[in-house]
Amino acid sequence: MPTPDRPHVPVLLDAVLDLLRVAQLPAGCFVDGTVGAGGHAAAILETAPHARLLGLDRDPAALALARERLAPFGERVTLVHASYEDMPQAVAGWLGDGSAGADGILLDLGVSSMQLDTPERGFAFMQDGPLDMRFDPTSAGPTAADLINHLDADELADILFRYGEERHSRRIARAIVAHRPFHTTRELAEVVANAYRGPREKIHPATRTFQALRIAVNDELGAVERALPRAIDLLRPGGRLAVISFHSLEDRIVKQTFKREATDCLCPPRQPVCTCGHRARVALITRKPVEASEAEIALNPRSRSARLRVVERLADA
Repeated sequence: MPTPDRPHVPVLLDAVLDLLRVAQLPAGCFVDGTVGAGGHAAAILETAPHARLLGLDRDPAALALARERLAPFGERVTLVHASYEDMPQAVAGWLGDGSAGADGILLDLGVSSMQLDTPERGFAFMQDGPLDMRFDPTSAGPTAADLINHLDADELADILFRYGEERHSRRIARAIVAHRPFHTTRELAEVVANAYRGPREKIHPATRTFQALRIAVNDELGAVERALPRAIDLLRPGGRLAVISFHSLEDRIVKQTFKREATDCLCPPRQPVCTCGHRARVALITRKPVEASEAEIALNPRSRSARLRVVERLADA
């Protein structure tokens, strides 16, 4: 688990700083919508010596770490306990409603190493813990235990297939229903592993099930879909939005949203006259996602699945 004196390694850090043009904006206004333990945020503030940064996170434990790590930057940092979905309200309170917008916004999606390494959060199955999985454990939202102990087999199978791309979703769902109630991560992982059929893969048989439950508990894909257009709204002309995703479902949403927002007309190709009235709001800075180098992967294995995409707000949008 990261600590202020032994922080985690931010993923794709050099690429983020470069593509957000942080060094060229020494007095810029940046938003880190998933501030976590503050790794990316600290690097932004160090690179841009007069910049200000707004950091958001749903996880109170992550915010506590970020607050300690970013304390040396004093009033240049504002931290808020909120989801990146709530950026419009947070930015309005930070910059004011009449501001020109942010120079750069970063979203580092998915579960953090800190959350995975804390058994009592229930995100991982290598150590036993309660089946929670909420990014914000103070929220009133459902836990993973609520889902697996109360949904029927068809509903569970749909979650496992849609969010975990689990081929054995129906067999696993039936096994879960047959063995419930569940209280701990290890109980669930053992039942899933026993229900698994076919040749064993490199990953643990319960990996996709845990991913799917986590995504469902936190409505992660819905949050990304809602947040991306709002983040673009908050950029000043020439400002950039950078998004790091860690699995194909997230990356697909980012790719499709960026493509749509960079397209002038969304009418069917054979339609002779545009009737949708859609106009591009951004330009694609990364045509293909930026991935970690072998050297970074060796230093930080979590970066292996990271994909970074960036767009820039158009001046006339």
